[in-house]
Order: sequence, then C-alpha cells, then structure tokens
Amino acid sequence: MKKIKFLLLGLLVSLSMVNCSDDLDDVIRPASNLEISEFIYRGLNFWSLYKADVPDLANDRFESDAERAAFLEQFESPEATFDGLLSPNDRFSIIRDDFIELENALSGIRRSTGMRFALFNDPSGNGNVFGLVRFVINNSPAQDAGVQRGMIFTGIDGAQLTSNSDLGAIFAQDAFTINLADYDPDTEIFTLNGTDITLNQVELTINPVHTARTLSIEGEQIGYLHYTGFTNEFDDQLNNAFAQFQADGVTDLILDLRYNGGGSIETANDLSTMITGQFNGELFIRQTYNEDRNPDNQFDRLFNSNIGNGNNGATINSLNLTRVYVITTGNTASASELILSGLDPYIDVIQVGTTTSGKFEGSFLLYDSPNFRRTDDINPNHRYVMLPLVLRSVNANGLTDYFDGFTPDILIAEDFANLGQLGVQGEPLLDAVINEILLGRRALPTYNTHELPAVFNSDQNDILYQRMINE
Repeated sequence: MKKIKFLLLGLLVSLSMVNCSDDLDDVIRPASNLEISEFIYRGLNFWSLYKADVPDLANDRFESDAERAAFLEQFESPEATFDGLLSPNDRFSIIRDDFIELENALSGIRRSTGMRFALFNDPSGNGNVFGLVRFVINNSPAQDAGVQRGMIFTGIDGAQLTSNSDLGAIFAQDAFTINLADYDPDTEIFTLNGTDITLNQVELTINPVHTARTLSIEGEQIGYLHYTGFTNEFDDQLNNAFAQFQADGVTDLILDLRYNGGGSIETANDLSTMITGQFNGELFIRQTYNEDRNPDNQFDRLFNSNIGNGNNGATINSLNLTRVYVITTGNTASASELILSGLDPYIDVIQVGTTTSGKFEGSFLLYDSPNFRRTDDINPNHRYVMLPLVLRSVNANGLTDYFDGFTPDILIAEDFANLGQLGVQGEPLLDAVINEILLGRRALPTYNTHELPAVFNSDQNDILYQRMINE
C-alpha cells in the first residue's frame, strides 16, 4: 500500500463551546460509541470471513434499525463491539482508533528501536525472564548502538525481567536500556556482564530485504535471502536482489522466513514468480470470501511476469528453480506461509526449521464510508479502522484451512546458546540447508530439536503482527 500523502483534518469541537448562532451541520464532532459500533457492525456483517459463525451477524438477526441499535448500545466501547462480533475461529482480526498509524505500518513505517528479540523463561525455573536478540534492522538505532544478533539481556533499566513484568509496557517506552548478560550452559546461570545499551524508539522505514548474498560452496552458487516482511513498497529492492542472484549464477535458493510474519499477498505472488518464472498464467492462489461476497469477489492470483501484477510494473527477475529451501519457525505466518502453499503444487519446497503459525486468511482495511474505502465521504468524526479477516487462500491443489501450520521436512530449532549469524556458515539452520543441498558431501550433524517457547516477541508490539493484506 503506497503511503497516503494527505491527512484527514480531525477538528474535535467541544459541544459546550458551540453557541446558538453556530450552524451545527458545519461542526465536526466526536463520534459516539454507537455511531462507531454501527460502522463496525456494518463492516463485519458485509465482509467478515467467519460471518456464518456469528449468529448476531446474520442478515435476518434484527427486525429493525432500532433493534440493532439497542443491541449495539450494550457494548461499552467500539473495541468491545468488535470483539463481541468475532468468531472463535478468528485469531487475527484487529481494530484501531487511528487509521493513519495503520496506513503507515502497511507502507513499512514503524516506531521501533530496530532490535528484534524474543523473551524466554529462565531454564532454571526461577521465575526470571531473559531476552535474546534475533536480528537488528539495518540503519536503525539498535544497529548504531552496536546491538548484535545473539546478545542476551536479563534486565531493563537495571531491573531484572521476570514473569510478572509488564513486558508490553516496558518495551513500548520511548527509550530503555538493556542490561546484557552472559550464559553458562553448564550451570544454566545468567550473569550480568556490565554492558548496558540504551535504545530509542524512532519512526523507521524498514526495508524487509535484510540480507541477500550468494554463497560459493564446493562449486555451488547458493543464494541466501533473509526477508522480514512482505512490504510492497520495497518490491523493487526485492526484485533487485534476484537480479543479483541471476548475475551470480545461483542454482539453489535459501529463503529465510523464520521471523517473517507476513504482509502483502501480491508481494508473495511476485516473490513466488521470482523463485520460479516458468509458470506464467498458472494459479498461485485463489481468494475466497464469505457466502454473501464470494460470487462477486472470488479472485484468482496468477503467476505473472511483472511486479504488482500489471504491465506497468518492472519485469520480474526469475531464477526458474524447480526446488527452494525455506527456513521457518513459529513466527513464520500469513504471506510467508503462502510461499509454502502456493509453490507446493509446482516445485519441491523443502522446509527447514520448526512448524509455522498456521494463518491462511487475509484482510484489507475497512473505513467508515459507504463502500468501506478511503474516500472523500469517509466519516470525519473518528479515525477508527478495521482490519478483519475477509478471505481465505486456497492453493492450486485446493489446500486451505491449515490452522496447525506447516511442519518442516527437516526439524531443527534455534538454540539461544548457539545462535550463529544470519547468512553466515556456522549458523545451525543455514548449515542444515547447505548439508541438504550438498547431498551427502558432508557428514550430517546432530540437530537441536528442542524449541524453547517464547513468552514475548518484539513483533507483538507491531500493529501488523502476523497479518496478511489483500494487496
């Protein structure tokens, strides 16, 4: 989604300041809870993928507008209305009170320190929590401060992290200091090492093409791409990475999606064409909708030769591969899983890592306007916007509803005590793929298969965490 270049003027005028001479039609006023709830109901009744699961969304549920209004007035807030109208099967729909923030996020703009991390319970079971840096966003405050993948921290601002800490609030601060620690695997003890790093939250425009390089190993040219989000603002940079792979004579590709929570469906479509290229015009995925919407809105996304599925987009640089290696974890979701699903009917997809999240549904923004789009007749009295699940993806073999995610062909979990560097030999998951590519030319190591579950991921503070967008 291209960044909106204009802002909605939000003039909130207190009714107590309006005198008798004011023309009330000219006064922009704050919307009532009922007004916003009516928008929420109208949008979910029209578009919700799981509408059939929610009796209150049935077309014949209310006999009159007044009866519907009385039902909606029982909810104390717009957020409560939204939650009350979601299906138990809906794990990912969201509502926000400021569509500008959500639009910026869709174009790759985030408020972040640039440190991507996870928090885990201390293995000793003492109730403490430790943090592990997974990667650092390029050109970010964290990179400037010297934060590196594999760093461990046990405290923030001098206070030990515990299972009772308010983790969301701690990491939402404008600035905080991480207190680094060393870990002894023999004693399972963390010890502060005296190094503290202060980080500031800033507005970042994040290029998801984090690392792209060609590895020359035993005569093989192996492309490696660590890709962190399907953000179509950076499709040209993604395409350029594949142009370099072409120039380098890459014959195998390692697509690292271990921390990629999804994004644009169209970008996933284009990336699949970059990997292949020989299936132009064939079905990538079919988008289906609820029973009311499906006849007019069902849509087939095809492998195509241009960025953005249009003749005006740049020509896609394709590798014409017949197999691809994809690194995954439980953080791999949504549009990332579309790569696994959409390519599987056509080429060998070798999955290495741990099981993915299990999200096959997509969304688009619903605004409070007659057609739910960002138009001139949008309601000026509030900025609420919804990003509900509206579609399911179905691959060329009919595969959908993979709630349990995709299980790997080669099971290997990240080991916080031996994390390695992304895209560098010696990183365990990368080495596992290289061993598979070399087909027995190397002795197979013993893989770590114990996945330590995270209690908090930095991406959880991301407004688009594990979302798939119909763009």
